[in-house]
Amino acid sequence: MRHLLLLITLLFGLNLFSQHAGEFSSVPIYNFPKIKSSITMPVKIPLAEIGNIINNSVPTLIFEDNSFTDNDNDQFKVKVWKTRPIRLVGGTKQNLLIEVPLKIWAEKGIGTLGLYNYQNTTFETVMYFNTQLLFNNNWTMVTKTSPMGYKWVTKPVLDYGRIKVPITSLIESNLKKQQADFSKKIDDMMLEQLNFQQYAIMAWNQFSEPLQVSEEYNTWLKITPISVNITPLIFHGNRIDANIGIETYSETFTGRKPTSSPLIKTITNFNYVQQLPQTFLLQTTVNIPFTEATSIAERTFLGKEFDFREGKSKVKITSIKVYGEEDRIMIAAETEGAIEGTSYITGIPVYDEVKRKIVLTDTKFKLKTKNILYKTATFLFQGKIVKMIEDEYGIPLADLENASKKSIEETFNKEYYKGLKMNGKVFKLKPSKIVLNPVGITAIIDTQAQLELLIKGM
Repeated sequence: MRHLLLLITLLFGLNLFSQHAGEFSSVPIYNFPKIKSSITMPVKIPLAEIGNIINNSVPTLIFEDNSFTDNDNDQFKVKVWKTRPIRLVGGTKQNLLIEVPLKIWAEKGIGTLGLYNYQNTTFETVMYFNTQLLFNNNWTMVTKTSPMGYKWVTKPVLDYGRIKVPITSLIESNLKKQQADFSKKIDDMMLEQLNFQQYAIMAWNQFSEPLQVSEEYNTWLKITPISVNITPLIFHGNRIDANIGIETYSETFTGRKPTSSPLIKTITNFNYVQQLPQTFLLQTTVNIPFTEATSIAERTFLGKEFDFREGKSKVKITSIKVYGEEDRIMIAAETEGAIEGTSYITGIPVYDEVKRKIVLTDTKFKLKTKNILYKTATFLFQGKIVKMIEDEYGIPLADLENASKKSIEETFNKEYYKGLKMNGKVFKLKPSKIVLNPVGITAIIDTQAQLELLIKGM
């Protein structure tokens, strides 16, 4: 459980997108909101793992009675061994069926008045148990194990030559007592080994320290768990399934490291829910400085010629610059030819899902020129240059999105800790909001993903 929640910390702390310019390091990028999200992970626990816990807790020699004179001078000794690993199978009512194969050695004395003839035998049997499991919302596991009888592999018989003495009834009474004792042993062992509360407290406190997700840009991520939701356990023949949902607040900070959260000594109880969403949402940013936005504009338009007035007038773009003005992107383009001056095209940046680019909408135009005669051609020129900017200018994010999706999925599909295997897939990754800051453009990225956790080698 500790590794499970630590893994969630890793996912939130992942710096999903590379950022471009060093000037972002000293300027607040974006006043990030506190985002409430839920990470849901299907958890699959192979019953072999619980079987390993039981087998490691049960010695090979389970029981021995080395006295002939105890139990009212019963003249009987017995030793009981586990012959192979205890096997678990999932039941249909949140229960486990447990099979314990045993080898038994017994020695019995036949006689009276202190004169006994001793004979021993070895035989095998299989004992069966039914264990009901209840996962309390205080992180403790409660089990109730009941005997379900046994079957003989070979029956116990003492061979005194001509006299063969079956001791089935004597062994059976001992086996029934051993089954009752063994049931309690299973419950005690489960209670000790499957108490997740202490691990939940340790994992919860891992969130107390903010994570520096980008040293270059001095960006910090603070995770605050709110609650834990768990669906009822589902028992299969070879594993137990459950869904775990962690409700959290995530906050992103730039600049100074945020204050740590106080440590806790008791963990909040989790909530049982019938269903949890199978995908979760993470949010982070990608930053494009205006220097890069200007370079994109120069590669697209610098030196480009175009005509208007039915080809009678030609204009060439000689200089272009991109910067921000409040919530709008400003493109300043200097031209020569039919129009000499500086055109200012402003627009609100939005993400175009078809082009997979940041483009401009709600564009506005203004021309600054010293030649008043040019103003008569402004209307036609405006329509031409604004349409060209709207159609051709865009900040591409496709390569970044593809690379990020690949990087996230590679991160999701790893074994971070021995025995803890994670499988994941990103279903959707796209900018949901574009905002401006003094030195560039910040795209808020929503990532929709799914995770699956497999516990092996607890």
